[in-house]
Amino acid sequence: MKCECCHEAEATIHLTQVIDGDVKKLNLCPVCAQKNGIDLNSPISITDVLLGLGAPLPTGSPLSTEFDLSCSRCQITRSEFKKRARLGCPECYNAFMGELSALTMAMHHSSQHVGKIPARQGNKARITAQIAAMQKEIETAIAKEQYEVAANLRDKIKALKISFQSSEEGASNDA
Repeated sequence: MKCECCHEAEATIHLTQVIDGDVKKLNLCPVCAQKNGIDLNSPISITDVLLGLGAPLPTGSPLSTEFDLSCSRCQITRSEFKKRARLGCPECYNAFMGELSALTMAMHHSSQHVGKIPARQGNKARITAQIAAMQKEIETAIAKEQYEVAANLRDKIKALKISFQSSEEGASNDA
């Protein structure tokens, strides 16, 4: 594959960015990458890798406008966000949603932080969370007038409660 800047050398550096479902790909040779401010010899932090950031691009570089997002409200750029490791305003969460989602998934292996559960109460906490989630699903099903779905969820909740109560009784008899 040829470099997209010089169209002569073989492209060995491949940049990919997804913004609001729009995929942008750029294939560069090492010389053009260095000309555009991508330093291949500098150390890259894990945050850089997770956010897909790398070295800051020089102002005026053809890549700086294409690959550097900014918040529409506070005008903070992705490179500023990288330096400060903080967002500038609530609108930044929308502007940098792709990077934040990728970072959260990479760090927590989930899109939602659930925290730690004490060992003694782990089973109870998990079942309580499952029941709460199912109750929300019941509300949604009722709002959509899907009464069979709601009834099935109700029955699953009852079964969960019964199995949990019987397991608790068995554990208290063992003690």
